[in-house]
Amino acid sequence: MNKGELVDRISQKATVTKKQADAVLSAAIETIMEAVSDGDKVTLVGFGSFERRDRKEREGRNPKTGEKMSIPATKVPAFSAGKLFKEKVAPGKK
Repeated sequence: MNKGELVDRISQKATVTKKQADAVLSAAIETIMEAVSDGDKVTLVGFGSFERRDRKEREGRNPKTGEKMSIPATKVPAFSAGKLFKEKVAPGKK
């Protein structure tokens, strides 16, 4: 499902126009990205949590030469699915 298809479904379920659904979805995504980039954790109960995680410096290899190289530490976005979301995806699993 792409963003256009998601907007279509949101507009049907919320009985709003596609333009309104797109505006709300875009605002929600932008707000989540801003919060996570600022170091905040965004939790949507039942759905999941978005957060920024620190990835430590590590050693890797150059695929062309096989030479060892250092991969610098960085910050990455992460998502953890909530309990209800997990149960929806894999019902009956414990």
